[in-house]
Amino acid sequence: MKNLRQEAILKIIEEQAVFTQEMLVSILQKQGWNVTQATVSRDIKALGLRKTTDGKGTRYVKPIVGAPPQPTQVHANTILINGIIDVISAQNFVIVKCYAGMAGAVCATIDNMHFQGVAGSIAGDDTIFICTLTNDIAAEIKEMLSAIKE
Repeated sequence: MKNLRQEAILKIIEEQAVFTQEMLVSILQKQGWNVTQATVSRDIKALGLRKTTDGKGTRYVKPIVGAPPQPTQVHANTILINGIIDVISAQNFVIVKCYAGMAGAVCATIDNMHFQGVAGSIAGDDTIFICTLTNDIAAEIKEMLSAIKE
């Protein structure tokens, strides 16, 4: 199922410009796939999709075969993996516990992931609070950040 879904994602981005994860979720759902933003986010990471900018905007594209991972992606993953201690959700909040002094960098990295449905985030020295629009979005973000840490 996962492989078929990922093949569908590759076909979609070849046939049309996909600008956001939310747009990709919508297209997949119209094709009959039962997916969430968190699932699509994991698929994008697993497929190594990257964003490129053209005259129409920033869109997802397949990685170049044999090309090394993008430095910013490697750097972001390193920050998240090495900075996060624990992730919990409490209703529409996600609380990210970090090593001392790492919350700012981890928060900036999370902000650059452009999660849909995030009202805002704030970082202290070792804790980040992310306010989401719904409890379900908070649970999805918690699941995705926890998966990165594992």
